[in-house]
Amino acid sequence: MVEFAPGNTQSSSRIGVQPIAIGAVALVLVLFGIGSIAMYRAFSGNTPETDRAVAARQLQARAVQVSEALVEKTKGLEMTQQESIDQLQEVQDQMQAMRRQLAAQQADNKKLSDQVATLTEQVEGLRQAQANAQANEPAAEPSPRKRSKVRSSYRKRHRSRG
Repeated sequence: MVEFAPGNTQSSSRIGVQPIAIGAVALVLVLFGIGSIAMYRAFSGNTPETDRAVAARQLQARAVQVSEALVEKTKGLEMTQQESIDQLQEVQDQMQAMRRQLAAQQADNKKLSDQVATLTEQVEGLRQAQANAQANEPAAEPSPRKRSKVRSSYRKRHRSRG
């Protein structure tokens, strides 16, 4: 253990008196501050607790208003979304009807195309048959040009006589 010399006891008593004085001064300052705050609140009529309560009520009222506005906007969005869904359904129904009409038109076009192809084949067959028939016909009949020359010479002969 450490033993203190008699000279050290004096310095320790001085150190012990100073903290008590500092503590007493600090206590007086704290009490004075609390008293002045209490007097300010009592005479000014402005208490932070009531201001805080009023502010809290105002915040709650604003929160309720915002909440109601959000509910209304949400309902509006739901209605708009439902209208969009209905319109989309109508457009899809119209698209299906148009697809059916297009398929029917394409089937009709194919049918008509086939009929035209068949008719074209038949016309070609008739042309070939006519060409074959003309090629097989005897050359006994004069062509129309030759006839007209014969007739015109016959007419010339009969006119000069008459």
